[in-house]
Amino acid sequence: MSKSIIQIRQELEQASKEQRKSLLDAYQSDPRKGVQNLIEKYHKKELALQKEMLRLEQMHFFEKKYGAEYSLICGIDEAGRGPLAGPVVAGACILPPDATILYLNDSKKLSEQKREQLYDEICEKAITYSVGIVSPQRIDQINILQATYEAMRQAICKLNPAPDMLLVDAVTIPEVTTKQVGIVKGDAKSVSIAAASILAKVTRDHMMVELDEAYPEYGFAQHKGYGSAAHIEALKKYGPCPIHRESFIQKFI
Repeated sequence: MSKSIIQIRQELEQASKEQRKSLLDAYQSDPRKGVQNLIEKYHKKELALQKEMLRLEQMHFFEKKYGAEYSLICGIDEAGRGPLAGPVVAGACILPPDATILYLNDSKKLSEQKREQLYDEICEKAITYSVGIVSPQRIDQINILQATYEAMRQAICKLNPAPDMLLVDAVTIPEVTTKQVGIVKGDAKSVSIAAASILAKVTRDHMMVELDEAYPEYGFAQHKGYGSAAHIEALKKYGPCPIHRESFIQKFI
């Protein structure tokens, strides 16, 4: 008696990659539509995986380009330059050359759930990683660009081992002696910068959720301090709180 479609599905789900390939070849001649649908599903998944592996290979371009000369290449990126409230956060991450983190990408292109999953995987697989955090008050003192550089320098200084090269999203960080290369839209072109962008974004989002408990009337857990209509309305109604950036909100109050 031939196996039921449910049994075949379970068999495919439990098989290793090599076993699954053999099983799919074996069931190719099964005329049942349900079996053929299963085979098509797994072929589509395999094609999608191959496409993702190719994308990741392309995102290793800069790490491979400089990898022969530099052994500890660190990606740097920030989160929170634009919001009306909260800190600016920079992430720094050194990944092993052979690190494979599926769906690693610019944090802005990922769902919150996917960012959280990747954050854990990055922390697990990284050689070293860190974040730098600069407060709203400091942003008002020195401006957002200088505060971003300060957060990046903080993150770099916390790394152990120290990097011997930096890949930075779009900018060149002043007062840093380590060799650095700025890459426009680097968070979508470099695995190291993408990892740093996720570290920065998830760290900052968690901070804004915690700050929402202290200042619940503003809705920080939802908009993370960005200038949404609800945030601006609350700002006009209640006025600024201690984590608002005074230099950012003058036109709203």
